[in-house]
Amino acid sequence: MKLKTKNLLTLSEISSKEFSDLIKFSIKLKRDLKNNKNTPLLKNKTLTMIFQKPSTRTRVSFEIGMFQLGGYAINLSTNEMQLSRGETIEDTAKTLSRYTDCIMARVYDHELLVKLAEFSSVPVINGLSDSFHPCQILADFMTIKEKKKKLRGLKLAWIGDGNNVCNSMIYGCALSEMKMSIATPKGFEPNSQAVKESRKFTGIEITTDPIKVIKDADVVVTDTFTSIHNLDKKRTKKFLPKFQVNSKLMKHAKKDAIFLHCLPAKRGGEVTSSVIDGPQSVVWDEAENRLHTQKALLTFLIPT
Repeated sequence: MKLKTKNLLTLSEISSKEFSDLIKFSIKLKRDLKNNKNTPLLKNKTLTMIFQKPSTRTRVSFEIGMFQLGGYAINLSTNEMQLSRGETIEDTAKTLSRYTDCIMARVYDHELLVKLAEFSSVPVINGLSDSFHPCQILADFMTIKEKKKKLRGLKLAWIGDGNNVCNSMIYGCALSEMKMSIATPKGFEPNSQAVKESRKFTGIEITTDPIKVIKDADVVVTDTFTSIHNLDKKRTKKFLPKFQVNSKLMKHAKKDAIFLHCLPAKRGGEVTSSVIDGPQSVVWDEAENRLHTQKALLTFLIPT
């Protein structure tokens, strides 16, 4: 199957059926890999990866994913490219399109991705920007489907910063018809456009009360209070201790609730070690699933 969209920048570009098909195919790819049935679905295809920001999971999962699919990934730091010497993103997009079959970029400014996609003739994937992180959400929902056996009707509680991951998580809940309750300090709410668009398909609640949000939740999610694109440590004081996911707060969720975190985590910050290393945590399955969902995404986007 191929997606109707050329690019994946936010997650809003795809339909509910496409989202479901991506999750199902990711689970199949994972099962096939475990059973040594790896098929080179993208033999001789190339992926160019552009990194403005450091990366562990994104780089490794995309690079190994292309290798397992029979293709090849090229890693480029912007410091190694003519972008660092003033070449425009438009000219970069046109040039790379002549060499590669797909571009994945991890950037500070989301608008750079928008321009890259506009002037590229090959698919562009958002590997993370200051506004959205769609690849992470594919892995998150694959993990939820594996653990809960369904998506529709579940309640997901987001606690902390209404950041890039939260914005794409909102679209994920809309696509899967999961209810989403969000607790952030005042002034740290998620993208209003994402909320407005997603409320047409599912319930989205936004409050400043973590206990209200986590009550009867099937899935609990948080992320760092400071990130690569915002290193202001004074922000942390506005979150702690109220918005920390700890054992006491988790008791308000369902007994079989699972805990997700995109990583890297600041233990003792947004989450305690007792939670992230506890029996409800599925963060390592979640991290592994970046590999499988990105293989599915590459297969669905790259023409063969």
